[in-house]
Amino acid sequence: MNHWLMKTEPDELGIDDFAHEPQRDFMWDGVRNYQARNFMRSMQPGDHVVLYHSSCKHIGTAGIVKVTRAAYADPEQFNPDSAYYDPKSSATEPRWDAVDLCFVDKFPRIIPLSELKTLSALADCALVRKGNRLSVMPLSANEYKAILATTNR
Repeated sequence: MNHWLMKTEPDELGIDDFAHEPQRDFMWDGVRNYQARNFMRSMQPGDHVVLYHSSCKHIGTAGIVKVTRAAYADPEQFNPDSAYYDPKSSATEPRWDAVDLCFVDKFPRIIPLSELKTLSALADCALVRKGNRLSVMPLSANEYKAILATTNR
């Protein structure tokens, strides 16, 4: 199993949405960065994802979701009415992908970036490096365990 971190704005799709409907698979779409897209293409069903809330009052890791469907063509890239429409994408050569995710666990509290930066296991993690803007990134097994340890999981 691989581990990942995905950033989200909780008013769009946050850990509470997943927790409210724990049996539901949610489509994760709208990624428009090639490196983040390529990471998504490496995701497999069963992989765990740390959900990181950003652009909100309480920024930090919020819980765990898991991949239930590997990468497939993001349908919004074909919808001219969508903010994620890409006229350069075609059904035969889609540029962007989505994955499906479902709920695993909500942390008892949001673990803020300032606390994550103090963890020696995360010293090389892209999340804590200055200037990192990726919305999807891999986590090593040790990085994943270190994040879980902050929640007493």
